[in-house]
Amino acid sequence: MRRTAPRGVLSYLFLLTVFVPSIAAMNGAQPGSVSPGYRFEKGGWTYVHLEGTPEQIGFQHGSLLSAEIEDTMAVVKLEDEHSTKRNWAFFRKAARTQLWPHIDPEYQQELTGIAKGLQSKESKLDLWDVVALNGGIELPQYYVPWLNKREKAVNAPHILPEGRCSAFIAAGSYTKGGKIVIAHNNWSGYAEGARWTIIFDIVPAKGHHMLMDGEPGVITSQDDFGVNDAGLMITETTITQFEGWDPEGKPEFVRSRKAMQYASSIDEYAAIMKDGNNGGYANDWLIGDRKTGEIGYLELGLKNTPLWRSKDGYFVSSNFARDPKLMKDETPDFDPNNLSASENARRVTWEKKMANAKGRIDIEMAEQFLADHDDSYSGKVQADERSLCGHVDTVKAGIPEWDWGPYYPGGAVTGKVADSDMAGKMSLVAHAGHPCGDDFHAAAFLAAHAEYAYLKPILKDMPSGPWTRFEAGEK
Repeated sequence: MRRTAPRGVLSYLFLLTVFVPSIAAMNGAQPGSVSPGYRFEKGGWTYVHLEGTPEQIGFQHGSLLSAEIEDTMAVVKLEDEHSTKRNWAFFRKAARTQLWPHIDPEYQQELTGIAKGLQSKESKLDLWDVVALNGGIELPQYYVPWLNKREKAVNAPHILPEGRCSAFIAAGSYTKGGKIVIAHNNWSGYAEGARWTIIFDIVPAKGHHMLMDGEPGVITSQDDFGVNDAGLMITETTITQFEGWDPEGKPEFVRSRKAMQYASSIDEYAAIMKDGNNGGYANDWLIGDRKTGEIGYLELGLKNTPLWRSKDGYFVSSNFARDPKLMKDETPDFDPNNLSASENARRVTWEKKMANAKGRIDIEMAEQFLADHDDSYSGKVQADERSLCGHVDTVKAGIPEWDWGPYYPGGAVTGKVADSDMAGKMSLVAHAGHPCGDDFHAAAFLAAHAEYAYLKPILKDMPSGPWTRFEAGEK
């Protein structure tokens, strides 16, 4: 005879199966658990919530984004090997010997967690792949040129750090209501940029809650647009033709993540970025503090690190160096007087727009700026290498300062905007693809430009999505 449990016992068992997982989620994830991490798709972006200890955050990251990390890794491997003529084994070794010894234990744990999360999904990627992916800008574009010079490498390829991004930050009399307004276009190759569409909502066990855009598998934003719950608003653009590397320094991806996680003021942010500076991925940092209404501009070279600040004004950035001493010491080949160059032409455009919009700058106007096709050098309105919304694939000139050849498939791949009210709510607005609304079609481009056939395995369509608002804790 079949025995059945009393109804009261069955009811208890049912409640136990429903309630116990909820208790586990409330108490945070155990190492090797995805809970309480989650993801969803919205507006062309993948929103990912990560929470807990460094190892837990890493495991959630690796497991929730395993397919995207595998896909992005294929892009980074192909591009790095092509540009440097070094194989992936070289970058894995550099990750282990150059980067790992200088990474804070907290972030070593998070990177290890990402690798474990990947492997839980049967990925063959390991820790050194993950570290090399995080160093995907500073290893090929800063470490390799330094190493080639040191080793006097024969027939070494000519490598220049790519310029990345157009951005501004404004406050006081320049903005509507005196709010801080910050905006940023990520400029990159389209193969990478089409995948740079993650919104990370990170609640660490220690430090500040962060909301930022980013790349799959990378612990920092990497194009660096985000807000934290201390009221900081940050972004940056790369310093063109920068030269410098300190092999004993701390990786930039570690310093930028640490600054976002632990800084509560402009001074604290600058101090963390300068601590252990290795010169990798040298950027101009635009920083706002909604608590004080102050904005700052940190030009982070290796030898020179000036900081400007204001409560009533603006800073614009488009890959040009500002400080005369830094230009002389660390960007000796950059010509600030060449107004046909992308960096300088966009600077002229930014300055005109700031002056003309004084007192009216808000979120909507910032979105319009990021979609702009004014070419200050030609005087025309056209999508090209000199427009704030960059389309280098449309022009024969390319951008020689970055080693981007004629019709290189690169330019503005995303846009992000926030003001101080939004930062107070841990919120930002983001646009996947060209902010102007134009789509990029990979097959048509490759058919017209056989010289970029090597990108065929990784180049994909980059549709332009709508401006979409995201908030911390969103589900």
